[in-house]
Amino acid sequence: MKIIHFSDTHLGYNDLDVLNEENINQREADFYDAFSQVVEQIKQIKPDFVLHTGDLFHRSSPSNRAITFALEQFKIINALNIPFILIAGNHSTPRTNLSSPILKIFENFENIYVSYNQEYKKVEFADAIFHTLPHMNDETTALSQIELCEANIDKSKKNIMMMHCSVGASYLMQEFGEWVFPHAKEYLFNEMDYVALGHWHGFGHVGKHENVYYSGSTERTSLNDKRNSKGFVEINLDDATNSKTASLFHMPRSIEFKEIKIRPIVQKELDCEDYENALIDASDTEDAIVEVKLINLTPLQSIDIQNTDIKKLFPHAMSVSIKREFKLGTNDTELSDIEALSLEEFFLEHIKEDANEKEYDRLKGKVQELFAKYEEARDDSL
Repeated sequence: MKIIHFSDTHLGYNDLDVLNEENINQREADFYDAFSQVVEQIKQIKPDFVLHTGDLFHRSSPSNRAITFALEQFKIINALNIPFILIAGNHSTPRTNLSSPILKIFENFENIYVSYNQEYKKVEFADAIFHTLPHMNDETTALSQIELCEANIDKSKKNIMMMHCSVGASYLMQEFGEWVFPHAKEYLFNEMDYVALGHWHGFGHVGKHENVYYSGSTERTSLNDKRNSKGFVEINLDDATNSKTASLFHMPRSIEFKEIKIRPIVQKELDCEDYENALIDASDTEDAIVEVKLINLTPLQSIDIQNTDIKKLFPHAMSVSIKREFKLGTNDTELSDIEALSLEEFFLEHIKEDANEKEYDRLKGKVQELFAKYEEARDDSL
């Protein structure tokens, strides 16, 4: 039995205010591309089952474009006649009963099985049972649903558990309302042939549980996620489920992470001790998200070094963000020099970073006029 497990596709996510040639946010398009790559792999591998363990969309009320894209991709998967089981994650679960769960739109597909409404659902086939536990907002409700799962285990078939949650504190995403699976119920994992998890964005098995895996996300929803490997999991379950060894350990025969191609994050460091002569290699930054850290920076240098000048060093990058790290032990003279700078000058320097020359000249006049009025008002009040 061959299974593909992927998760946390976050369709509709956007960031960085960069548009592509079709006037779509480039990061949003990246997430669509990642999903499409997994679908292409499904077509080639032809597994027996496909699992998605939550957060299909980034929001519980996704945009029309995200919904349209998902419907197009699900139509492709449905046509393969491969059962596709999908559960709701916390991002796709409404926080009130006033909103209809978005996953309802997929219920009319013949080969797609959806699990939502914060309740256990058994999806059963001739040789396998999928025990689905979508995201739960309430811990008391969650416990009763876990007990329903336990009551429906059938040792004559493969038992695969699907959840969107944190299994232990190490897998918390620090998000509002995330569900933590109770430690006291982890013994259930030993009754399963495979436990497919969503929510944590990195691939790997959980602790001592050799059959419990997060597939990870297919793209990055945060630039703090420096993992360059994103993709899905291919599982081959041993046919000898009823053998003594299999019934004791329920170990899958093989688990393989399949990487997809995503936009890289490249980090660069620029030492401002000798800024004028500093060299930086931009050869690996084409179409990348680049993070530049300016180190050993003094306050006066920080005013002189414009973000626009740094960005020009990476002309082929998709996006460039800049972090400034000030040198320890800045002397009092420098600090007093900074304080001596007028607020007007400081404000104009920041405008200059992002505005073109014509726009800067227009804004400069307005800023100077506003500060002149401020000075007049202050003088009158003294």
